[in-house]
Amino acid sequence: MKRIISLTVMNRPGVLNRITNLFSKRNYNIESISVGLSEHEGMSRITCVIHVENEKLSEQITKQLNKQIDIIKVTDITDQAIVARELALIKVQSNPQTRNEIYSLIEPFRASVIDVSKDSIVIQITGEFEKIEAFVELIKPYGIKEMARTGTTAFPRGTQRHVNQKTFSIV
Repeated sequence: MKRIISLTVMNRPGVLNRITNLFSKRNYNIESISVGLSEHEGMSRITCVIHVENEKLSEQITKQLNKQIDIIKVTDITDQAIVARELALIKVQSNPQTRNEIYSLIEPFRASVIDVSKDSIVIQITGEFEKIEAFVELIKPYGIKEMARTGTTAFPRGTQRHVNQKTFSIV
């Protein structure tokens, strides 16, 4: 079962290492992790997409994360209405014969070309995980030379439809 956990942490050395070690010790697989500055000075937001076998394990991991130094807030946002995005940069082989075909695939996905060379095109695409996966599958036959993905970044929408919110915080 895939779970999305949002963390607000102090922006200090070693915080990310302690978090990933906690997941590793408990044998949880991190499918994606993204980290960046938050709206509060000196704090960062971490979004982890993890795979756990059941919801009870998800509750355990959020409780264990809350015990960590420098973690301010832990929220399992899986069952909430969320805004989630990922960024991918994809370098695709191209030549004059295939370039127009590739451009015709880019447009419907609202992706953009950010670099063109004699033998390749670099494409930037943002969106939900499924959208990026669909685009990657369409572009694969042309030959993906390189690809870098950020992982999912997410937070709850302004108005929640679900009351099933699991939030723990240290005061």
